Amino acid sequence: MNEHLRERIMRKLDTLSDERGYQILDYVEFLESRYAERQQSGATSFTRFTEAVEDRLRAGKVSATTIAEAMGLMNRAANVLNGALAAGRSVANDIVTATTTRTGSSPQAPGTSASSGTPATGIPTAPSNGASTSTTTASAEASSAAHDTKNPGSGEEKL
Repeated sequence: MNEHLRERIMRKLDTLSDERGYQILDYVEFLESRYAERQQSGATSFTRFTEAVEDRLRAGKVSATTIAEAMGLMNRAANVLNGALAAGRSVANDIVTATTTRTGSSPQAPGTSASSGTPATGIPTAPSNGASTSTTTASAEASSAAHDTKNPGSGEEKL
């Protein structure tokens, strides 16, 4: 359908009540079933669901005002779901980008960040030249000998 005709129909529809709008929708669906030249545009599953709910409400003789309010609520819910979907896609894209960036950079020790050489835990590693560094002042002042352990988890910890 050309844009001029679509706009003209929309102007005419804007002047009608919801009840008349549903009558026109029924007629358009009838015409579509008989004379459609192409398939219906790709509607999402949520859109098909809301249309089915709307059709059930109409079949149950629910008032047009109540149907309009219900559809408004469902459209707001669809917007929330679309926002959550977009946020999920954004997070997934960020993860893929970070993974691609990390694997595309120079080789590094497993579990370290590409930029600083610090482990993923955020605790700095000892320099490779053999010199030791203090990780935190709290561990330097610890009352137990646990901070003297060279290989944590190896069984040499003193309790």
